[in-house]
Amino acid sequence: MGKRVILHSDINACYAAIEHLHRPELNGKPLAVGGDPEARHGIVLTADYIAKKYGVKTGMALWQAKQVCPELNIVSPRMDLYLRFSRMAHEIYGEYTDLQEPYGVDESWLDVTASGSLKGDGYKIAKEISNRMKSELGITVSIGVSFNKIFAKLGSDYKKPDAITTMYEDEFKSKAWALPVSDLLYVGRSTNQKLARFGIKTIGDLAQTDEHLLMSHLGKMGGILWGFANGYDDSPVKMEHTHAPIKSIGNSTTTQRDLENDEDVKIILYILAESVAARLRDNGFKCRVVEISVRDNELYSFTRQHKIDHATNITGEIATEAYRIFKENYNWRKPIRSVGVRGADLVNDNYWEQMDLFSSVEQREKQMKLDDAVDTIRRRFGFYSVQRGLMYRDKSLSSVNAKEDHTTHPIGYFG
Repeated sequence: MGKRVILHSDINACYAAIEHLHRPELNGKPLAVGGDPEARHGIVLTADYIAKKYGVKTGMALWQAKQVCPELNIVSPRMDLYLRFSRMAHEIYGEYTDLQEPYGVDESWLDVTASGSLKGDGYKIAKEISNRMKSELGITVSIGVSFNKIFAKLGSDYKKPDAITTMYEDEFKSKAWALPVSDLLYVGRSTNQKLARFGIKTIGDLAQTDEHLLMSHLGKMGGILWGFANGYDDSPVKMEHTHAPIKSIGNSTTTQRDLENDEDVKIILYILAESVAARLRDNGFKCRVVEISVRDNELYSFTRQHKIDHATNITGEIATEAYRIFKENYNWRKPIRSVGVRGADLVNDNYWEQMDLFSSVEQREKQMKLDDAVDTIRRRFGFYSVQRGLMYRDKSLSSVNAKEDHTTHPIGYFG
């Protein structure tokens, strides 16, 4: 089959680009996505290239962003919309390979080695994908073409926006080794500072440093980074439909009154679980971990999580597990002010797993169909058109508006 051909596709200024498509009145104007624009709380998740020219950066506080760019338009994130575009992008990728590995909502590695005889070489495939993303989705991508994942990602970062950069075996030293070592995956601020003490400023410096010296100061990661810099990464691109592009989906709320007993908490947990499970289903995910967060009325807080037996997006299973975790971990020394529920360790909803002898497949299928029916009714007639009987025990609590609290960190490179 020959040497591997790996692409890394990165949607340029993803959230901002998608918002521009849905807000044509903001075209040509600086735009950032993040936080609560009304309250000016939160940080910039992404900024378009106009805003970046003014100095707006990802992670900057909204008030700081407004200082460097007074004309900046700030909009709240719409994660469901961005995930929908991510799915459409992967549908395009799927016409070239089934070896797709998402790295966040906007990035993905593609192994197109086996596609060469039908689709052409890596550069040709990248060019075709780039053109299709523009014509079919209205967004641009930067794509790196290389022989492994590390240099494919460096290629996509090399030139933006709307660019294709090759980093083949006979050229990565001339292109990548001159780049700052901080551009290499897993060289964060702390590692970059440690490397600087040894005079290591570029990827080439790192590659030419003694591996054992690096390992003596950075441990196992020193050897891994040395291997990355020298092109020795041979990690495979994982098969599509096994990993979700985000780590978790969660909702939390601060209630109108303090929660004083188990039933109060149960009502809120079910409301939050319904929201989390519906979002999982809408985006085609299941969770393998259920997590709760609790804060009492004196602001003491804790989180607890548990890995469940089977991946799920069934409301009842998530709510039941959340309530079980709560009962095992709270002793009611103080009333509760805030509660959160999160589904984590996400997989795609067609994730296959072996069921044990004690699990009722038929019962789970009935619950899935029931959740689907409730989702359909609520989409047509509103959230409160169908309610659980539990909600009628306290109308004030059951009317809370759960805060959207999405986590969109990418799955780690090593798993």
